Amino acid sequence: MTLFHPLVPDRRAPLAAANPIVKLAGAGVLMGVLLVSADVVVPAVLLTVELGALAFTGLRPDVVLRRTAPMLAVAIAIGLVNGVFGSSTGPSVLEVGPLRVTAAGLSAGLAAALRLLAIVLAGVLAFVTTDPTDLADALVQQVKVSPRFAIGTLAAMRLLPILAEEWQTIGLARRARGLEARSPRAAVALLGGRMLSLLVAAIRRAVRMALAIESRGFGSRPCRTAARPQRVRAADWVLLGAAVLAGVLAIAVSVASGSWRFFLA
Repeated sequence: MTLFHPLVPDRRAPLAAANPIVKLAGAGVLMGVLLVSADVVVPAVLLTVELGALAFTGLRPDVVLRRTAPMLAVAIAIGLVNGVFGSSTGPSVLEVGPLRVTAAGLSAGLAAALRLLAIVLAGVLAFVTTDPTDLADALVQQVKVSPRFAIGTLAAMRLLPILAEEWQTIGLARRARGLEARSPRAAVALLGGRMLSLLVAAIRRAVRMALAIESRGFGSRPCRTAARPQRVRAADWVLLGAAVLAGVLAIAVSVASGSWRFFLA
């Protein structure tokens, strides 16, 4: 078993150096365009743009893609389900017994799979290049959220790699005791117990962290100073403009090709 290692981007990379709020806003723009588009062209264009943006993350593209491999499997499964059991209108492509696969169904399945992949990759690009401390500081300084909410966000992001390590540790401990899945039913039962163990460990860790924060006087004074100023620079506006331009370009290409379809249509 390969132990978990958190992704650590190069802080000098363009995406890693960008303002966290701007990165989240750019990812939100791309996700919004993907959510309102039900065709194949828009997610295909945006997925291509996002794959090109991997070069600006300071991370090896193959490492990022390997970490998102489970979502690739989920996207393929969703695409197959939509393609086989989706639209039954139009010419048939394949008929096996009662199942009738149509071209419209395959197009809908491919669109769903590409949309999910593009949404996941947009979120990965935004979060994997963001330092949790920078995000908490930007939430307070740019968005003007409560420091309690910002510190909670910081703690949650800091704990994600720790929870991943604990998940693997629990699996290794169970394997050392001979608890291995030998059938699908046993795998489901063991998965439930493993998730319960992780939940208990997470609650205990959260309680200890809350007590530690309160004991240090956090929240005792209404005013707090900013030790690490977060500014929105010209490069950040260029990044946000590039995200908006990518969304507009994807819709324009889809409309020009005649495949644009609103998700409620």
